[in-house]
Amino acid sequence: MNNALPPQDLLPGPATLRDFRHALGRFPTGVTVITTQTADGPVGFTANSFASVSLDPPLVLWSAARASARFSIYAAAKAFSIHILGEDDAALSARFIRGGAGFDGLATTLSAGGSPVIPQTLARFDCNQHSIHDGGDHLIIIGRVTHFAMRHGAPLVFSQGTYGSFAAQS
Repeated sequence: MNNALPPQDLLPGPATLRDFRHALGRFPTGVTVITTQTADGPVGFTANSFASVSLDPPLVLWSAARASARFSIYAAAKAFSIHILGEDDAALSARFIRGGAGFDGLATTLSAGGSPVIPQTLARFDCNQHSIHDGGDHLIIIGRVTHFAMRHGAPLVFSQGTYGSFAAQS
């Protein structure tokens, strides 16, 4: 029997912005690091706004926050790699949040498209920018996958402000 309180019905708006964010956090997501190469070197950041779009052609999407200091880099990036993190990669995720170490001391290679590749992630999608779309305070970036890689393992999961892992139902 579920003893939880009934849902609270709210209208989206400035007064309920934090509640709206918390409601969105009820949906667990995977964790990614998105990388691209600039004239000043590699750039990456942690994001959970990733989804598949199409198998034919192979398209994926992610959303870049307009308020991000790196927004203009990713809005203009013609090539990027999306790295899906495994359950043991929380420290890797932390490297690419604001104030994290980023690529400092991290061995990487470049994809055929020229974006930085972080080795040993659960999966990776090398992409060329296919299209961009307005998404309010975010820009929706659709990438055409040119190459992908994967290994066995469980994903790192993010929900309600914390990391966790996936447990299959028996």
